[in-house]
Amino acid sequence: MALEIGNPAPAFEAKDQQGNILKLSDFKGKKVVLYFYPKDNTPGCTAQACNLRDNYDDLLAAGYVVLGVSSDSEKSHQKFIEKQNLPFPLLADEDLKVHEAYGTWVEKSMYGRKYMGTARTTFIINEEGILEEIIEKVNTKEHTKQILK
Repeated sequence: MALEIGNPAPAFEAKDQQGNILKLSDFKGKKVVLYFYPKDNTPGCTAQACNLRDNYDDLLAAGYVVLGVSSDSEKSHQKFIEKQNLPFPLLADEDLKVHEAYGTWVEKSMYGRKYMGTARTTFIINEEGILEEIIEKVNTKEHTKQILK
């Protein structure tokens, strides 16, 4: 079942880059930017993370908490955060439970070869845990503008 605006956001728990378990319920009462991206330290994912980093104060001022999710390991996330000086946590979804809950683990195709990977998608979750917006056509260099529009 595809998620739709107005649906409750699927509950999740996953480890961040430090091994701390974060749950969606930890952020009740806050607006959450939950963004799924394919891979640490790749050009598009770096552009997206850095756009969110560079506009982080605007996101905080608008009341948002930012959480990134990929299937990379905690160690990979630590290196990515250090290298790019990211101020928000990245969730290591190695078992793909969060991806599957949000429908972001999908069949992709490159050069005629099919494979499974992350659909770059951002979910805006309101203070009550309801999906307020789903951004499927993410502009990695202008992502904050898509969120704050």
